[in-house]
Amino acid sequence: MTEKTPPVSDDDRQVKRGITALRDTTGVDLAFGGVVARGRHAQLTEFAGNTTGALFGLTLGFGMGLGGKVVALHRPIAVNDYANSKQISHHYDLMVAAEGLHAVVAAPVVVNRTVRAVMYGAVRQSVGLGDRTIDAVMHAARGLEQNLAVRDEVRRRLDALNEPAETSGRTEGRMPRRQTSPQWETIREAYAELRVLAHQLTDTELRDRVVAVCDKLAGAGAPASPRLGALSSRELDVLSCVALGRTNADVADELGLRAETVKSYLRSAMRRLGCHSRMETVVTARQLGLLP
Repeated sequence: MTEKTPPVSDDDRQVKRGITALRDTTGVDLAFGGVVARGRHAQLTEFAGNTTGALFGLTLGFGMGLGGKVVALHRPIAVNDYANSKQISHHYDLMVAAEGLHAVVAAPVVVNRTVRAVMYGAVRQSVGLGDRTIDAVMHAARGLEQNLAVRDEVRRRLDALNEPAETSGRTEGRMPRRQTSPQWETIREAYAELRVLAHQLTDTELRDRVVAVCDKLAGAGAPASPRLGALSSRELDVLSCVALGRTNADVADELGLRAETVKSYLRSAMRRLGCHSRMETVVTARQLGLLP
């Protein structure tokens, strides 16, 4: 029988992108890493740079070697002479030597106090790692942390959208007819939060999927309109928050904008829809299927 290849998870794909970007930005001889199972055991599956394959598939024991210690301590560690370092155990010296690595830095990717992945940068020359390289690995790990945290929150919000469908008494998958029901308010709140989260995603494929879900939600309460594209993405972001009763200051804080910028987007949305007040703009956008 042919052994089946384990399915590639979203975490694996995110780590692969992060490792590739790290190699491109730092120029280290080898960038590598992998997902951590249950916050304890990292498996090295992603590599960027010339490699012998000696480390591929290696599962690190908790606290063992450089990566295992990084997982255990939840903090980055750099060693400028791996073979002789007293900071780490040397369970994996043979594999590291086969790969010809000399100086290595590893950083954990921690989301909600759980280590989800480990990222490494390594050089083969007998030179120490510079601060720039160490900082780049740490920065890459922080970026991956944010991506995973935002993606987790997006998933949670999308899952929460199923709850009104189960309790609202709708039939054949249709939305509740009364758009003033508590279920609709839940949907509108989720829609606004999904739009905010979408702009925090650096994974363009995932961001496009979230925006597509937002578009479906927006058109759920009204038939498609020829003016569906009448507002820009940022105008919709602002208007979705305004629809929840948020002040301009609240919206600015939510979207990482200045209050004056929020006002500008809101004025532009009002002008495009031919409205004269915030509430009129929200109602018109809902009638056109621009907002849920």
